[in-house]
Amino acid sequence: MKDSQASTIIGNIKNTLRQAITAAFEQVRANDQLTYEAMADFLVEVPREAAHGDFSTNAAMMMAKACHKPPRVIAEIITAAIDQKSAGVSSIEIAGPGFINFRMQTDWLNKCLTEIIAAGENFGRSQIGKGHKIQVEFVSANPTGELHMGNARGAAIGDSLATLLDMAGFSVEREFYINDAGNQIEKFALSLEARYLQLLGKNVDFPEDGYHSNDIIRVMEQFISENGDKYLSYEPEIRKPIFAEYALARKIADIKQALADFGVKYDVWFSERTLHESGAVANIVKYLQDQGWVYSKDGALWLDCQRFGEEKDEVLVRANGIPTYFAADIAYHQNKFQRGFETVIDIWGADHHGHVARMKGAMEAIGYQSKQLEVLLMQFVRLYQNGEILKMSKRTGTYVTLNELVEDVGRDAARFFFVMRSADSLIDFDLDLAKSQTADNPVYYVQYAHARICSILANAATADLSPQADTTKLSLITEPSELSLIRKLADYPDEVIFAAVNREPQRIATYLQEVAAAFHNFYAHCRVVGEEHDLSLARLSLIQATAQIIKSGLKAIGVSAPEKM
Repeated sequence: MKDSQASTIIGNIKNTLRQAITAAFEQVRANDQLTYEAMADFLVEVPREAAHGDFSTNAAMMMAKACHKPPRVIAEIITAAIDQKSAGVSSIEIAGPGFINFRMQTDWLNKCLTEIIAAGENFGRSQIGKGHKIQVEFVSANPTGELHMGNARGAAIGDSLATLLDMAGFSVEREFYINDAGNQIEKFALSLEARYLQLLGKNVDFPEDGYHSNDIIRVMEQFISENGDKYLSYEPEIRKPIFAEYALARKIADIKQALADFGVKYDVWFSERTLHESGAVANIVKYLQDQGWVYSKDGALWLDCQRFGEEKDEVLVRANGIPTYFAADIAYHQNKFQRGFETVIDIWGADHHGHVARMKGAMEAIGYQSKQLEVLLMQFVRLYQNGEILKMSKRTGTYVTLNELVEDVGRDAARFFFVMRSADSLIDFDLDLAKSQTADNPVYYVQYAHARICSILANAATADLSPQADTTKLSLITEPSELSLIRKLADYPDEVIFAAVNREPQRIATYLQEVAAAFHNFYAHCRVVGEEHDLSLARLSLIQATAQIIKSGLKAIGVSAPEKM
């Protein structure tokens, strides 16, 4: 992401430096020290290493071609022209091939802390999204089984991303797409019927491609307890829909409860069946036909995907007249845009990668821009315990469910572990590490920092010390470890913006670990209670701000911030 234009602490400083740099270029051009036609785009950023200053710019290198001079020569001319005092700069140095590094005036971090304290719980929120309407659709698991590890990861990523988008000023809705139509429901009904008959003592074969999980048995045991064997006399085509309707209602209720227990609540639960019942699927096929995108072959209707670069075309309606899932997906995404969403984000498993280009192309075919549909592909999860991979099989019902994971390691650890890696990276989920209470466990490490701060604040209160609204004493904060902590806290709004705009919620998990590390380093070098009175108050204000940001960041990714551990 390029330099943010949001009004954040770091963003404002970057903009001030950018203006000072631009003004310096204009001044030296007016003085004929440099000649160029237009300013090139340049960055003002935070160097990775503190030794390189507080901020750095590549402006001299970016202007080398326009000015027809070496970058270091340009840097020397520009640094002499920058108004350091008005920009809040204490010193400037030229490094490497022509980077210009800035060190800010000594009180700039104290001013940052003052702003953090003044903003309170709103620190981290911005309006960079300007109310842009976004839908995030995630999990959308088939309601024919229990939620597994892939679903759990999608839930953690999708929910966290939606929260971060909201914090960045976007208008966000979370949606679950219920796949309650098509061949899978027919297969589901056959599986339910077989279990019903078997439980009532009938010797029937179970469908080879049926759903073998044990929860199918439990659903039909409950059905029998409520209805007995009266459906034995019904024709299969009558009783199968009854079984399916009964089971779907309970499976969807179970999914909702499992996700709610995982801290995920949706704004909309959208039924695929309604697309067929309303005629939306038939209408989208007709629209594509009218626009010349569809042709007939072997009795089926095909979408000409080669027109948007795909090697193979896709069937929209089978020879038997039944629409494909692809046709329903196109109708579903049209429905999303018709509801006013400017951007829709889908989170899919990596095994759906081949579907991405086709769906984006289909969006162009129905009159939208392909970039309005964003798809985050999510890699698989490998569970480890005692150093060995836990084998999972959806077919035999032995996979670890979301409910089992939460019961084993807790919601906080599960959500943090799923979010702390990018969606496109494979996760090795170590169950033993997730349950450990050591600094090696990242969620424990962050939560412990928050709990320790709460303990310090409680002890300070018994000593008649508490953070005050008066921030005039913050100038007493001068130790390197204190200043490093403030510097890290000041980054929070920009981290939220980056995570939201770039769809990278893992950024917040990493940031929280860095804040916790900065706090632990601070606490190892600085006493809070027991110092001179005003210095203690200043440090109490610092750690209270730290706790506030840790709590906010953890909440953003669906993790609690305990006060005791």
